[in-house]
This record gives sequence, structure tokens and C-alpha cells, in this order.
Amino acid sequence: MSVTTDRVVVDEAVGAPARRRRPRWAPYLTTARYLALFLLACFFLMPVYALIITALKEPAQVSVVRMWELPTALSLENFRIVWPDLQEGFVNSTLLAIPASLISSMLGAANGFVLAKWRFPGADFAFPLILFGMFIPYQAILIPMYDTMQRAGLVGGLDGLILVHVIYGLPITTLIFRSYFASISDEVIEAAKVDGAGMLRTFLFVALPIAPPAFAVSMIWQFTSAWNDFLFGVLLASREYWPITVALNNIAGGQTVPFNQAMASALLASVPTLLVYVVLGRFFMRGLMAGALKG
Repeated sequence: MSVTTDRVVVDEAVGAPARRRRPRWAPYLTTARYLALFLLACFFLMPVYALIITALKEPAQVSVVRMWELPTALSLENFRIVWPDLQEGFVNSTLLAIPASLISSMLGAANGFVLAKWRFPGADFAFPLILFGMFIPYQAILIPMYDTMQRAGLVGGLDGLILVHVIYGLPITTLIFRSYFASISDEVIEAAKVDGAGMLRTFLFVALPIAPPAFAVSMIWQFTSAWNDFLFGVLLASREYWPITVALNNIAGGQTVPFNQAMASALLASVPTLLVYVVLGRFFMRGLMAGALKG
């Protein structure tokens, strides 16, 4: 009997499973899988490629026939042309998205903590009621929302837009933080109670310091939603407070605007959301999956 056969017999005697030989075609399957994923990634990134190279071309090099060709020289002329039309909307969207994201994330964190760790009578009814707001489409509430905002004197400026995005973002931020806080051990909260901390102190000094991943998910979601808003912006804000999406629509919707300028406008409008993903992206999956294995 060979040494290899003896090793298998010994392994079976002690209850260890015998090693299974890897099929000879397994490396080829792995290579084909990665090649397919690479090709799919290239396919989905083709519009991004066209957007970037067209925005960086000189106006004389832009044509439909040469759309996929790399520019002979990089030029920022398109950005210089469109920036004056986007500048005001860029500032308005910044003043809208940052407060709306911060406020809705903080309120969602408070809701999620109470619903996850500080149970109260009716919590099982309150949570589904809050989540119900996620399934109400914007178009269904436009008329009553506009009437209410107009009666409150919040139509025309950014304060009304911020309030709308905070309220509309509460269901998803509450869900994110409740799932995250549910994954935290109850002993941590009980230890804070034993030390004399009430609900507010436990939330501020125990729950919030360990919730950066959930804040990353909430901030990315809310910032992207507020930054990309068009419907509420064009309806509730006056012309001087229009967000960047309205300005982008006015540029791209014109019949005489070269598409290289439209590409440059779209690229400028997407930069802030890309930066938010780059800065907070490493926390995104950790916060998104928190609570998924709880139970």
C-alpha cells in the first residue's frame, strides 16, 4: 500500500474527511468567470468613458463619428463654458444636501435606537407605520404637500426643500439605524443603565460613537437623494434657489447646446456624490449588512 493510500485510510479512521481533488478544468472556469465579469464591467462603464473623454475634448474634436476616440490633448474649455450656468445651482444643492443628510441621519439614529433598544408600548406598530413612508411615491403627495408648504410659508426657498427631504428620508434612515443597533449586544445598553445613564445619555455617549458605519450608509443615501432631486426642487424652490439638477436640465435640454458641454455639465454635477462615495464607501457595506445576521 502506498503512502498516499495510508494517509487516506488514517484520515478516515480518525473521522477526518479525505481531500477531494480539484477538477482539472477548475482554473479555466475561474478564468472564464473573471473574464465575463471584466467584459460586463467594461460594457456598463462605456457611457462613463464616453462622458469623460467627450467632456475633456476640445470643441473642434467633438463629433459623433469620433465619439469613442481619445482626445489628442486634454482641454478644460467645456467646463469653463458651463460652470457659470451651474455655479448657482451647485451652491444651492450643497446648501440643501448637507443639512438634509445630517438632520435626517440624526433623527433616524434616534428613532432606530429607541425602536431597537428602548422598547415602548406600541413599538411594533410604530415601526411598520414609519416604514410605510418608503412606499409612498412623490407624485402621490405633490398637491397636498405643496398646499401645506405654501400655507406654512415654506415655498420658494431652501428651508422648505430641506424639510421635505428630511421627512421623506426618515423611513429609510430609521430602518438603517434600527438594523444596526439591533446587532449591538444588549449587555452594552444594560451596562450603561447600571451606571445610571438614561436613554438620552446612552444614545449620545454609547450608541452614537459606535455607529459610524450606519451613518455612512445613511449619509450616502440621503446626500445622493437630495443632490439628485429634480421634482421637489423645480416645484418648491424659486428660480434663484433651483438645485443643480434643474440647471443641468436647462443646459442639456437646450436645442443649440453642444453635447460636449452637456457632458461636462453632467460630469461636474456628479462629482460631489462620487466624492461622498469615495470618502464613506469603506463603511458602506459594513453598515448596510449590520443586523442581517442578527437573530
